Amino acid sequence: MTAHYSTPLRPRQSAGLSCYRAFVTLPTYDRFIGPLQGYSSSTKRGFWRLTPEGLSFAKANPALSAEQIATIALLRDEPESDPQVVAAEAAPVPQSPDERLETALRELSDSVASELLETVLEASPAFFEGLVLDVLHAIGYGTSRKDLERVGKSGDGGIDGIIALDRLGLEKVYVQAKRWKGTVGRPDVQAFYGALAGQRARKSIFITTSSYTPHAVEFAATVEGLILVDGKRLTELMLEFGVGVSHRIIKVPKLDSDYFDV
Repeated sequence: MTAHYSTPLRPRQSAGLSCYRAFVTLPTYDRFIGPLQGYSSSTKRGFWRLTPEGLSFAKANPALSAEQIATIALLRDEPESDPQVVAAEAAPVPQSPDERLETALRELSDSVASELLETVLEASPAFFEGLVLDVLHAIGYGTSRKDLERVGKSGDGGIDGIIALDRLGLEKVYVQAKRWKGTVGRPDVQAFYGALAGQRARKSIFITTSSYTPHAVEFAATVEGLILVDGKRLTELMLEFGVGVSHRIIKVPKLDSDYFDV
């Protein structure tokens, strides 16, 4: 790593500080950029001057070579951070009472959703199949709860439920419910879709407490009338439509401006 100068390096006085004019290659600059940062500042194009820190360093190291001094001069000064600005940036943005209430509600919902999923995983497969039908009915499937029929058995690998969308049962939705902890792959989804062929089904829902592999999601996207619902979405629906959860009412006071309009 070398430095190239048009003339021997000589100090010049400018505003009480030593100035140096030099032409230094980038490798030389890089050699000292780490330990010597902040020892100089630029006065104008092609000129650099040592800062007070740089002068102190030079006095403490009189044996510095011309290359080292030139490199010190090339290093740019970094402004010190304003403690007040840093503190202001680090300070959290204050929230209004309504915003804090919404944040707390989201945290409560997330906590209950996790608790719901754990409880569902501990339930029996038969109970889970009934729960799935309750959720679908709460969403709006079936004219009544009696229109939702549980037909599957644990481990059958076929259809677990049938939902009649009208009183005569002319249009139906077929349901598969998997209470699993592992991911559901394409073979399981494809087997369910194949079981629908004999039923001439046009609408079907596959629901699991876990998640689906990318290949399973890709397969569902290529066929018609098949919807996949994973555990996260299932608990969201249970919270939204009040299945397996109860609610408490908290009265939030608000100024009644109409009362004061006279």
